[in-house]
Amino acid sequence: MGSHILFQLVQNGERVKAIYRDSNSIQKVEKLFSYYTKDYQKLFQEITWVEADILDIPSLEEAFDTVTKVYHAAALISFNPKDWLTLRKNNVEGTKNIVNLCLDMNITKLCYASSTAAIGKSANNEEVTEDNEWVDSDLNVYAISKHLAEMEVWRGSQEGLDVVIVNPGIILGPGNWNKGSSRLFKNAAKGMRSYFPGGTGFISANDVATIMIKLMDSTIKNERYITIAKNLSYKEVFSMISTSFGMPVPQKRIPFWLLECLWRIDWFLSNLLGKKRKLTKSTVKSLQNTQEYSHKKIKEALQYQFEDLKPGIDVTCKILKEEYSEKF
Repeated sequence: MGSHILFQLVQNGERVKAIYRDSNSIQKVEKLFSYYTKDYQKLFQEITWVEADILDIPSLEEAFDTVTKVYHAAALISFNPKDWLTLRKNNVEGTKNIVNLCLDMNITKLCYASSTAAIGKSANNEEVTEDNEWVDSDLNVYAISKHLAEMEVWRGSQEGLDVVIVNPGIILGPGNWNKGSSRLFKNAAKGMRSYFPGGTGFISANDVATIMIKLMDSTIKNERYITIAKNLSYKEVFSMISTSFGMPVPQKRIPFWLLECLWRIDWFLSNLLGKKRKLTKSTVKSLQNTQEYSHKKIKEALQYQFEDLKPGIDVTCKILKEEYSEKF
């Protein structure tokens, strides 16, 4: 998502400064630019890079120098309860540092990329809105960390900082298919016989970036917006991705009893062998119901029309087939 924001900003002729922790991160951004234009090197060179970390305040101070607007899209994504302390440090403390520097250095506006995970759930399968009450029971550690990070952003707004928060659903777009939501494409590329039950809101990476930029350029402040293009079942999403890859469409739904067994096996192996968790109790619980989200507020605020997800999925699959050609 951060790379897509950078791409659109430099395309718009904005002066952009971005932080990085290692040179590999910069190379990945340049690679993503190459997916969208032949002139990617020229655009990429417009970015001023500063080596910094959201947990290292001195390095952030250098990055913030001469900046007027800040996009905060850095976060750790993990649903493993063992990662709670790391999640809290990166997502909550890191956001606190960003907010404090925005206040200290007179930043005019902050846009924070949160998640629908930080939106309160609804009862009786009703559509979720920004006004849903937050309840922190039966939630995964990632959701809790993003909620607490939002609290830091709202604190900043109370202290005089203009803020906007976006809460994207699952983001679809090209990138490293070993990380984040791009793993959906990797799974489909292998050929899937079965699909996960349930569903949620989905959105393209380009839509998220466009909305964040439009909000920053607007007079809107101290608001949060659910940003999803469409509510879909996992069966629908995997079917579209599989078709784009030329793979068979998954036909069987994974039964809940099997998922309940699998997360327990995953927990056991994680504790016995120290393996990274792939499936948690909270993840399985979230799959039991299709959670639908409303995008009415952002559509009305910006008069925004979302991209059709299918063409974007087709483009992403084409890019990934070229990027990981040895896997096909």
